[in-house]
Amino acid sequence: MAWMKRTAVGLVVAVLLAGTGAAVYVQRSFAVVDGKLSVAGLRDVVRVQRDGADVTHIRAQTPQDVWFAMGFVHAQERTWQLEFNRRVMHGQLSEVFGEATVETDKLMRSLDIMGTARRQYAGLPLYAKEALQAYSQGIHAFHKDRPQALSPEFHVLGVKPGGDAGAVWEPEDIVGWALMMALDLGGNWGNEFARLSVAKTLDTDRLWQLMPPYPGEPPAASADLAALYRQLGVYRANGSGASAGAPGGVDPVAQTSPDAAHRDGPLSRQISAGMLAWSDELTRNAGTNDGKGSNNWVLAGTRTVSGKPLLANDPHLGLSAPAIWYFAGMQSPAGKASDGTPIGAIDAVGATLPGLPFVVLGRTDRVAWGFTNTGPDVQDLYLEQINPTDASQYRTHEGWAPFTVRTETIRVKGAADVVLQARSTRHGPVLSDAQKVHADVLDLGKYVLALRWSALDADNQTVLAGLQTNQAKTVDELFQALSHYHSPMQSVVAADDQGNIRFKAVGRVPLRDAANDIRGVAPSPGWEARYDWKGWLPYDQTPEDNGAKGWVATANQRITAPDFAHYLTQDWALPYRYERIAQLIEATEKHDAQSMQAIHSDVTSLATRRLLPHLLQAQSTHPLAAAAQAQLKGFDGVMDANTAAPLVFAAWTDELARGLIIPRIGEERFTATYGKRDYRAGIEGMLERNDTWWCQATTCADQSAAALGRALDRLQAAYGADPAQWRWGAAHPALSAHRPFGNVAALARFFDVSVPSHGDSYTVNVGQYNAGEAKGPFVNRHAASLRAVYDLADLEQSRFIYQTGQSGLVFSPRYRDMSTTWAQTGYRALQRQPARWAHELTLAPATP
Repeated sequence: MAWMKRTAVGLVVAVLLAGTGAAVYVQRSFAVVDGKLSVAGLRDVVRVQRDGADVTHIRAQTPQDVWFAMGFVHAQERTWQLEFNRRVMHGQLSEVFGEATVETDKLMRSLDIMGTARRQYAGLPLYAKEALQAYSQGIHAFHKDRPQALSPEFHVLGVKPGGDAGAVWEPEDIVGWALMMALDLGGNWGNEFARLSVAKTLDTDRLWQLMPPYPGEPPAASADLAALYRQLGVYRANGSGASAGAPGGVDPVAQTSPDAAHRDGPLSRQISAGMLAWSDELTRNAGTNDGKGSNNWVLAGTRTVSGKPLLANDPHLGLSAPAIWYFAGMQSPAGKASDGTPIGAIDAVGATLPGLPFVVLGRTDRVAWGFTNTGPDVQDLYLEQINPTDASQYRTHEGWAPFTVRTETIRVKGAADVVLQARSTRHGPVLSDAQKVHADVLDLGKYVLALRWSALDADNQTVLAGLQTNQAKTVDELFQALSHYHSPMQSVVAADDQGNIRFKAVGRVPLRDAANDIRGVAPSPGWEARYDWKGWLPYDQTPEDNGAKGWVATANQRITAPDFAHYLTQDWALPYRYERIAQLIEATEKHDAQSMQAIHSDVTSLATRRLLPHLLQAQSTHPLAAAAQAQLKGFDGVMDANTAAPLVFAAWTDELARGLIIPRIGEERFTATYGKRDYRAGIEGMLERNDTWWCQATTCADQSAAALGRALDRLQAAYGADPAQWRWGAAHPALSAHRPFGNVAALARFFDVSVPSHGDSYTVNVGQYNAGEAKGPFVNRHAASLRAVYDLADLEQSRFIYQTGQSGLVFSPRYRDMSTTWAQTGYRALQRQPARWAHELTLAPATP
């Protein structure tokens, strides 16, 4: 008995000690936000103050110190985010996650993101290099004398910040992260490959019915794509093996060591499974702009109550926890670089990206700006024909030329290294060495696909533009700074306190030969010179608008007039969001900040309205059909989270897409191309034409009814037999997923941030979902990553919000404290000079 008592007491003491230790660790993991810290590398004292809206304000005596302190603060709040993102762009995820992420690492190594970043960094002017160095030094300074405990991700995964070399975030990584944003936003190579894939089973006319050009336009390509690819013999024969052994390809992944499975516990297996799903999605969706979009609009004083401009912006990006943004203010007087180059005063507040040393979206004391993705065609795929007698060569318009080959070694946790022979041609990297789906479509013994992408050019100085925008005082100065902007092209609206407004597309767009009959919408023969780019659209000729009609709005729709002299793309987003914004602007003669916010919250889907009559006419014999139609009564495309009708509509359109398209292109090809690409424009045309070819072997009305029946089966299984109890918000939560713990059941509820949400892919208050997801097909994974409204009558009345919280530290109460307000389209104050400070921290130079 005495032994048992002693054991019990010991266990209690151990639990109490463990609890005490955990509490101490949690407290130590929080960012230091008050008091004073000595930091080696600073030139002078820097104040880091957090206001009541939790915006971090950095006030320094030199530009170098403000950039340094921004790096320090990002490291304080988002250390794991920086580590994960660094590993993504370096192609080093597999050192932590094993074979699950090898495909992502192959893609990043093949694109040579970091090699390109180093070349672009070398071409920057000295003062820009020194800005990037100062930011990197700030991150390093945080880790050198770390004033807080590392976040739990490092401990659970056994990861050291910066890897064995301690390279936590180098100056070149800043350029690399700008490239990664261009990769996320600036591509259509996925659309090109999808057209190549679909053209194997559809003739060209049917291809354009499935993937129509922009409304009112003919297809950009006049070539008969299907006939061209058949004539060239590009496709893999049905049932034949993939040409994995083609010269220059990838060595097979070595077998995992025999005891690896025994070493891996349930947590490791769940992390690996989740990262495998994430990696597959990233590599599958790379180079596609489907489902990506943003809104911005600016009103001249003639259309506002105050007589001064109003500006709104809500960029749509993949949701994550922590969020992609971190809101901060940066202020310093003018200074000089080490060579005497003058550096203007910095005075900006708004959305920063951890990894970059400037405010990306926001305002200074005099001017505000907002971005949307322009989406021009700056990526072309080229079919490179392999020399049948020498596989080390490919065909050019001047004869055979050797592939350029780099050897990339990818370290893989729990397995042997993977050796990648990364090839490139005169056009760019060979994607077929990194995207395994190419082997499912192409005969890789005869052809590979290479990528020409503007962002990879050595003269890309996008980060220089970012630094200079933070010094602008007028609309003219802002667009002068943006003349350095390269990739990805953005549609920028801006306004200043003098009443000027403007829209301009900023960034690099290629010019194509008049004889180019494919125009980059699908892979082109790489050995024909007429398909090569012929130069660049000059900055003074990119689309722009000075707001003469009183307002300008962009929502990824076509921004060029029909008579615009240059071809930009045919892959604009469908114009539904733009049309709805225009309706709401025109519905009110004089706007104020509240009416701008009301536009942000609008969830009327004009795309839903277009297809809805076909659903209402569906004559299904399903037992729940009458009850479902009752829920649709009075529904007018308002995608309200608290109602059932949007869920019925979403499930019906998904089943309709499957019923119409799979019989024509096959399930495997459909699965590879569907998801964020929802084929909405194609489906609209099929139903409105009552197209008997697509609707065979029945009628379109029968297809619609059958789709409703299948949708009701799914919804009944998931949500019960009473449609009156179904809710769109239950199926459509806005999910900000953590990497890598979002797929670990025991951890996701702590690390993920999830709230019910309104909208769909076509509403102003967007809620884009991936219907191809087996798990959570209607989950909102891509939405307004922030919302902001700027009032040029008094910029201190500006507002912002985003979907998580400022802290990336999961135990912090600031990790998710904006989520509910964001879901309800509420806002926080975005001020340069708030009335009070919630926290004040002094960073002082460390004494020798």
